[in-house]
Amino acid sequence: MNESHEAHAACWVTIEVNGVEHKKSVQPRVHLVDFLRENLDMRTVRAGCEHGVCGSCTVRLDGDIVRGCLVLAVQADGGTVETIDAASDRGDLLELQHAFHAHNALQCGFCTSGMLFTAAALIEEKPDATRADVREYMSGNYCRCTGYHAIIDAICSVLEARRQRRAEGSCGHAAPVVAGSDEILPHEETIDGSA
Repeated sequence: MNESHEAHAACWVTIEVNGVEHKKSVQPRVHLVDFLRENLDMRTVRAGCEHGVCGSCTVRLDGDIVRGCLVLAVQADGGTVETIDAASDRGDLLELQHAFHAHNALQCGFCTSGMLFTAAALIEEKPDATRADVREYMSGNYCRCTGYHAIIDAICSVLEARRQRRAEGSCGHAAPVVAGSDEILPHEETIDGSA
């Protein structure tokens, strides 16, 4: 076998995704987003720009927010990946999902999973973020439909609600009291990123 052929030979990776370990054979140049979509059929992780600028492929890798199109699957070997699916299943995104719905921050749904996941990271990292902080933090996520104002409004409303709960002495991360929150949200596929 010649050297150039060996460089492109498939290799095995073991990656824990949403709490489940997966061992798969991949080509060395396969990106994490493609591994998740093609090998694991995870459609909530979107392949958008493939240059790291749109944010549709946002995931957590070993706890850090990363763009799945900028990380090779072999770089994630031995790592832990979390997608919006796991965060949504735990209910971590419920308050944001309700806010996105209430502020009409949803349109086609293509960017929603990346937006929600990035917004959740922002709220976790910067609970006292200002509107300017939100705009800057979210600037790496593109939305072709909403014009961003509704998205920023939704995120700021969650930040403000949590600040108020902290000031009142309750847990800043408590589930929101939302009228009808026990009901299924309209356009559920859009709001959970599966549209």
